[in-house]
Amino acid sequence: MKSLLLTTFKSLRHRNFRLFFLGQLVSLTGTWVQNIAQSWLVYRLTDSPLLLGLTGFVGQIPVFLFGLFGGVVADHYNRHRIILITQTLSMVQAFLLAALVLSGQVQIWEIFSLAFFLGSVSAFDLPARQSFFIEMVGKEDLPNAIALNSSAVNGARLMGPVIAGLLVGLAGEGVCFFINGLSFLAVIGGLFSMKISSSRQGAMTISIFEYLKEGILYGVKTPVIKRTLLLLSLLSLVGLPYSVLMPVFSKTILKGGPGTFGFLLGGAGLGALLGTLTLARIGSKDFEKTIFRVAIGTGISFIMFSFSKIILISFFILVATGFCMMSQLAATNTLLQTVVPDRLRGRLMSFYGFVLLGIAPFGSLLEGFFADKFGAPLTVGMSGALIIGGAFLYFRRAVLPPALKPALVPPPETP
Repeated sequence: MKSLLLTTFKSLRHRNFRLFFLGQLVSLTGTWVQNIAQSWLVYRLTDSPLLLGLTGFVGQIPVFLFGLFGGVVADHYNRHRIILITQTLSMVQAFLLAALVLSGQVQIWEIFSLAFFLGSVSAFDLPARQSFFIEMVGKEDLPNAIALNSSAVNGARLMGPVIAGLLVGLAGEGVCFFINGLSFLAVIGGLFSMKISSSRQGAMTISIFEYLKEGILYGVKTPVIKRTLLLLSLLSLVGLPYSVLMPVFSKTILKGGPGTFGFLLGGAGLGALLGTLTLARIGSKDFEKTIFRVAIGTGISFIMFSFSKIILISFFILVATGFCMMSQLAATNTLLQTVVPDRLRGRLMSFYGFVLLGIAPFGSLLEGFFADKFGAPLTVGMSGALIIGGAFLYFRRAVLPPALKPALVPPPETP
């Protein structure tokens, strides 16, 4: 048992990562509380699946617009300082949203504006945060650190919806937003307590667009990166936005309320936590096969969920959905970070964020539109079928040796 724990949590031996991990666990729980409360608030105010989808679109489109530039910033400037700034701005956003809702005068356009602001902050936060892991733990423990960070995300995803479901019913959405603001103090305090050497400062030697072009060409010319990001883009377009329809399933299909909403997303969070902890424990010698298998599982669980009319059955299906979907994201992240050189890490992780979050707003809009026209169950079922089809296309092209080898990385350009 002791050796199992040491293997699963080995990257926590690094002090900086321990501080980051614990702070993230608290802060991300608050973020999930806010996400759930915001979705419920929009649906309560508008009773519109389309506006639910539009909320997701507005909050995520900044990653599409600015995310690639966020990667250039992460490769050039001090990543620790960038994360401190973005986390502080995210805290300010939560307190502003809380003040508006608690005043009783909140308007839908104000929710959209603050969602856009937070998305803009995230466009610079995500590539800096993802590429910061190697500075905290080194290359040897990098896969474990990524998996453990994903487990923190999903532990928060498990606890956050349950807390939000209770708080929305007892105290209202405004209190949820205020609690999220307070939760950022944990990660900000952890960042201030770290011992980080200053790096990546000084004038750029080439234009920001040349930096961006260098990263794009590397991704396009590396087959394993290209096909993995293509499959991730499909998941982002038709898979990840399923959560914007959860209020519809909770209220209309399953005849529940805020507690049902939190319970269902808590099931997805439980599965996601189990998936990432499993990946942290066993690792993987062939990430592409892992990605294929869990993508198939995601598609099957979507189709099953679309037919369910019973809350408990829906809960267990979402446990499987969360397990498969988050295993795919963690395996994708680890695969990409394993093959990329450090000088391009921020830019490649901005592509990961661009695909993961930049395409998702269009998916949110599409899911909301099709759910409005054809119903949420049919929309989710068709999404599952598309994911299965994409997984088989991916597997046909995925020819990896048993272990990732440096040969996957194109040789450096000759001067």
